[in-house]
Order: sequence, then C-alpha cells, then structure tokens
Amino acid sequence: MQITSPAFDEQEILMVKQCLDSGWVTQGPMTRQFEELFQQRHQVKYALATTSCTAALHLAVMALQLQPGDEVIVPAFTWVTSAHCAEYVGAKVVFADVEIDTFNIDPVALEAAITPKTKAVVVVHLFGLAARMQEILVIAQKYNIAIIEDAACAVGTTYNGQPVGGLGDIGCFSFHPRKVITTGEGGMVTTNHGELAERLKVLRNHGASPNRDIEATKPYYMGRFDHLGFNLRFSDIQAAIGLAQMAKLNQLLSDRISCAKQYNVLLESIADIATPSISPMCGHSYQSYVIRILEGGNNRRNAIMEALAEDGIQTRPGTHAVHRLGYYQNKYNLKAEQYPHAANAEDLTITLPIFPGMTDSDQQLVVNSLKAGLRKHSAM
Repeated sequence: MQITSPAFDEQEILMVKQCLDSGWVTQGPMTRQFEELFQQRHQVKYALATTSCTAALHLAVMALQLQPGDEVIVPAFTWVTSAHCAEYVGAKVVFADVEIDTFNIDPVALEAAITPKTKAVVVVHLFGLAARMQEILVIAQKYNIAIIEDAACAVGTTYNGQPVGGLGDIGCFSFHPRKVITTGEGGMVTTNHGELAERLKVLRNHGASPNRDIEATKPYYMGRFDHLGFNLRFSDIQAAIGLAQMAKLNQLLSDRISCAKQYNVLLESIADIATPSISPMCGHSYQSYVIRILEGGNNRRNAIMEALAEDGIQTRPGTHAVHRLGYYQNKYNLKAEQYPHAANAEDLTITLPIFPGMTDSDQQLVVNSLKAGLRKHSAM
C-alpha cells in the first residue's frame, strides 16, 4: 500500500484535452482561471502560480528584498527548502525548535531566536496543521519582521476559520503528488499586498514588466527588463489538472479528515504512540497522518517501519531535523541537541498511509500491521 495516491478521474483527462485542443499550453488563460479559483478559496487578493513551492519560497524572499546579513528564523523540523530559500539570497538561517506534540514552530522558541538582524520568519503549517498564528502575528508585529507562510502541506487548511496563506505577508503552497491537490509538480504564491504581488509577478517572468512607452496592442511591443528574474511560470497543462482538482477540493479534504478520525479511533488504545495533536483554532487538512513512537527510541521506530514494509505498507519518517543535515550542520556548526524536539521528531515519527478513497479495511490493515510491529519490537 502506497503512502498516498493522487485522486484523478476522467475530469482531469477532459480538462487536459480541452487545454491541448485550444493550442495554448504555456502559462495562459487556464492558469489565470486556476489562480482566480485559488485566490477566492484562500481569501487572498493575489495568487500567482509557479513551478513548485520551492520556487514560491524563493520568490517570496526576493520579493521581501532579503539580503546577506539578514536573519530568517525557520523551524528546525521541516522540509529542507523552508530553510534553503533564505540561503538562496545569502541570508542567514536561524533555527527555532518546534512543539513536540504539533511539530509546528514553538512561538516561545521563535521569540527567543529574534535578534536585531531578524527580518523574517518562515512559519510552516506542517503536515497540513495550521501553526499558532495569533501568537506568531503578535510577535512579528512587535519586532517588525515579515511572515512567510510555508503552506506546502496546507491547501484548504484554516486558522480560526480563515484560510492559511493570507495571514502573513506571503504564502507558499505546493501541488506535489503527496499534497491535498496536485498538478504533478507546481506551486502557488499568495499575498494581500499589491507591491509584493507586482514584484512576485516580475520575478516569476524573467524580470519582465510592462513597457509604458509603447501601446501593448502594437505588433512591435516588447516589455521592459529592469530586474533580474527567472522563468518560474506555470503551464496551462498543469492548470487544467489544477482546475479539475480544485472542483474536488471539499471532497478531498473531507476524505482526508474522515480517514484521520478513523485512525484516531483505531489507535486510541495504543499507549506507546502519540497521534496528531491539534491546538485550539488550528485546522488540519491531514496531508500527512504522522504518529510518534513514545518508547524504545529510534532503533525501535526503524524496526517497526521495516515490519510495516514487510507487510507491503509504505511509510516514511515525518520529515527532517534540518539542523542535523550536512549543509546546515557544517555551515553553522550546529549540534543535534540544540533543538531536541526537532531531533526527537525526526527520530521517532512515522507517516502512515492516508489518501482519498482509502477504505476502512485499508486502514484496519495498516493498524493491524502497526500493532504487530509494536508487539514484535517491544520497548525494552
């Protein structure tokens, strides 16, 4: 059993055929339609599709004009590109530990990491769970730092009833096949600030901006290139898939939440694991369902994952303790024990299969295998 599975049907095929029949396959009318739907759903003023969430994060730090010498705070337990984006512009990554129960950035650790050089924080809504934004927004305002929401896992997630991605200065989403909706690869960058949106748009498209000196209808019209930009544009083929996926978003979210609730019931009697924890006001889209082994350490966790694999069930650790990865460990001379919750989370988490269309019998199979693995590899 795979850890996840995209939810495709004839609608994606029909939309892609419509795109191909139109003859317009690069960024164009379907991309704009996809952006508008995403903008409306996430209650933001601007939404720009791009090649990946990594690209969205890169665009975000550039639009915020971060530069060498600036510090960017990043949770120590996250996917590596949450930190990479600061490095792309020469800024310094400063890690903050996470809450051991939610895996999201700890607001207390965030505030403790702030220095006069801090210019931004990357707030990750990890696995689809909204971070504690009310406290984070207060801290950001107090110290005048920008908030980049890494919402890679969090399409459709809400905080206190409001969609994530528009709570901070810039939001970044992913459409990788593991996510709630997918376009194969792809991402979206969102903001409520017109100036930031204009910078993002220019940077996404080679640095091109409108040429006010020539009428756009003239056959010899060409744009201006006053900025160094990138080709990080979406394609209408991807947008065609995205439009079909957006039409299913409510059902996709409902299916994931139902699966998570069923897992909670099936796993509640197991004393030595922790199931996902949700703070007040924090919504969860369950891009991933991540448990934590409470007894026996990393060796036991690995043995249990191997037992699941022997039963044909795919799992993976939650994600990385980024401060322990070679690049960051070597560059900043970091020690594993500096961020103990992040290290603990990397060593002890297991991501269980969850996907739309997963049946009760599928989940029972996973839980039975997990229980057998726990018994076979009991904590000493």
